[in-house]
Amino acid sequence: MIVLLLNFCTTQQKQTLPLLSSYASLNDTVKYVGKETCRSCHADIYNTFMQTGMGKSFDVASKQKTSAKFSHAVIYDKYENFYYHPYWQNDSLHLLEFRLENGDTVYKHNEVISYIIGSGQHTNSHIINTNGYLNQAPATFYTQRGEWHLPPGFEDGNNTRFSRIIGLECMSCHNSYPDFVLGSENKYNKIESGINCERCHGPGEYHVQQKQAGILVDTAKSIDFSIVNPAKLSVDLQFDVCMRCHLQGNAVLNNNKSFFDFKPGMKLSDVMNVFVPVYEGNGNAHIMASHAERLKQSRCYIETANKNHANHQSSELRPGKNALTCITCHNPHVSVRQTNDDHFNAVCKNCHHTENSLCTEKLSVREKSNDNCISCHMTFSGTSDIPHVSIHDHKISIPSKDNKENEHKVFKGIYCVNNPTADKQSRGRAFIAYFERYGYDISVLDSALNCFSDAGNMSLKENFNELVQIYFLKNDFAKVVALTSAMPDMLKMLNKKSYSNTHAWTAYRIGASFQAIGNIEAALPYYQRAAVLAPYHLDILNKYATALSIAGNAKEAQKIYEFILKEYPKHVSALTNLGFIFLSEKNDPQQALTYYSRALALNPDYEPALMNMAGLMHFMNRDGEAVKFVQRILKINPRNEGARQLLNQLKST
Repeated sequence: MIVLLLNFCTTQQKQTLPLLSSYASLNDTVKYVGKETCRSCHADIYNTFMQTGMGKSFDVASKQKTSAKFSHAVIYDKYENFYYHPYWQNDSLHLLEFRLENGDTVYKHNEVISYIIGSGQHTNSHIINTNGYLNQAPATFYTQRGEWHLPPGFEDGNNTRFSRIIGLECMSCHNSYPDFVLGSENKYNKIESGINCERCHGPGEYHVQQKQAGILVDTAKSIDFSIVNPAKLSVDLQFDVCMRCHLQGNAVLNNNKSFFDFKPGMKLSDVMNVFVPVYEGNGNAHIMASHAERLKQSRCYIETANKNHANHQSSELRPGKNALTCITCHNPHVSVRQTNDDHFNAVCKNCHHTENSLCTEKLSVREKSNDNCISCHMTFSGTSDIPHVSIHDHKISIPSKDNKENEHKVFKGIYCVNNPTADKQSRGRAFIAYFERYGYDISVLDSALNCFSDAGNMSLKENFNELVQIYFLKNDFAKVVALTSAMPDMLKMLNKKSYSNTHAWTAYRIGASFQAIGNIEAALPYYQRAAVLAPYHLDILNKYATALSIAGNAKEAQKIYEFILKEYPKHVSALTNLGFIFLSEKNDPQQALTYYSRALALNPDYEPALMNMAGLMHFMNRDGEAVKFVQRILKINPRNEGARQLLNQLKST
């Protein structure tokens, strides 16, 4: 009976799980199953993959995970005058931030490190988890040099300390897809450990169901469409799988798309367009994750891809087998550390074995490098974006006799690596991002404006979010208000939650623009809408609460500040603002002192908290202490005119 029943069930499953002619994983109803499910059938591949850079890309902070050295480890930021000391306390990794004056410790702040990001082949960076809100710590270990330094982007006076958020774009490349909280910027319910199988093979639910039902496919004769095998994709689709993360640039999402939406087997350009800047000069410079872009510039790739396309030699099962792609050299299931030079050189010799294609370098030079093709033709050098790191440049080329880089480079424009025909709107969004994220000259906003028309209601409606963003960034608040006034139903139209918080940001920018021109009453409905659409975006909530306080609704403002601090007790601005309410509205200087002190314990250089503390000291008839707080501000920022005026007032009393 049991045998008959099992046979009946299997037969029923076979009838409901037919063989497919297109990839099941591209269907939105097919779910991810997790790497442990894959392991049950593919244990050998799982075990080697977990030792790769992808498998080891992200995990909880532990002594097993770290690649760092901790003996006498200290980082000094000379611009902000902070020291950082990473250390272990039992099994917990900590980062101590402190400041010295005349050899004495005048400030210190300790954070517990929750996660380590990076396989350790190049770096280990460090993540702090506060109630699900993730921020990057200002300490990175660079394994090639065995040294601790500030992380990329924190150097040269740009140290954001503990406030750099780890958003979905960062997490979705450095790790498996997380359970991200909609309406936040950096809050997560659950985080996986390491990039898993399904990032390259697509969601595996249907594949598992078919195999459990006994439906097997002879993959030597046909494609198993229940799961994606990237080796059986076309050349372009193969590259798209790798370029989802190994194409570092300015990723611009298409309308209504998120960083969750790309799946192997799709065109990357159906989800996003990735732009990179074009410079005149310094042509040999390359960024860290530029492998695919640089490889596509290689003559090796161009000739093999053209031949593959022109001769139609590729089989239906492996349409890209004759082209040079990432997996020609790299087995993604095996660590590059476990792959010796002979393997890579053998790939070169597949093409360079005839008399007219052999290496022409002097034998003495070749012998010095053990006849290693990679050492000459894929130079090992630093990158333009990540300090203290060297990688092989994937632009395979004949080394120039004069390989000196031009130190002077001039920005000439941008181009889209994965989609040369990217539309104007994508280009415009890219220009906005270059200004907003990377600090480019304001002229790029004029370039962005050329991509978005406001002529007529249809164009204005279609481009409204971008136009508001551009004029807001140009500080043309009157123009933002004018655009909003031209769309009388705009508040109703801003109604969609999204992972990118697009409508929430537009509502926020409109509210801030009304406030900037002095119309706080008109600002409040837009701030409120932003807060409803992004209820866990703490900076938006903080701005809304501040506007409420200005408008005289301190009671409601207090509730929002308290919610922010319940979510994230380290929100320095909310602590400062709440302290001000307790002083100005409740006449409670002791409670104000508590909140100001908490803010300054988190950031001793936060000027609004220092100003408020000076005001509080004056209120409490402690003018000597008030003067010291103002002097601290002027030491940090000599151009703070408000502090200078307050100092003059205090000295005159």
